[in-house]
Amino acid sequence: MTAVDAPPDADTRSRWAALATGVFGPVLIVILIVDAVLTLALEVLYLPLYIGGVAVPLAALIAAPVNVALVWAAATVTTRSTVLFLPIAAWLAAFLIAASRGPGGDVPLRSDLPTLLLFLCGAVAPLIYMYVAANRTERPLR
Repeated sequence: MTAVDAPPDADTRSRWAALATGVFGPVLIVILIVDAVLTLALEVLYLPLYIGGVAVPLAALIAAPVNVALVWAAATVTTRSTVLFLPIAAWLAAFLIAASRGPGGDVPLRSDLPTLLLFLCGAVAPLIYMYVAANRTERPLR
């Protein structure tokens, strides 16, 4: 077997992994921030979902695993808790914007129980995940 055919050693692989993380890490974080805002927009649109005559806040229940997945995806490139919080911060900022009055006086999020459930599922679940992951004895977060 020649040097060209030899498999790359662990040192070469770790250098490529460090380069990929250094280059694509910030890009992934920006994509996750944009994704957090887009998912909130979809959650706000589907929050007043009715099945038959019964209101079903299915979007609020979907917000918890989606936002935990955003934090988990951010944990693939960094372990800094401030960077892990960025997608959730963007989600919370978009939530506050959606809860305020628009130029025409309309409010996308009303002051009702499904909105509270959306806030609790969308904000508290990823924060609990971050807390548990940060206090875990073994590393990494993923």
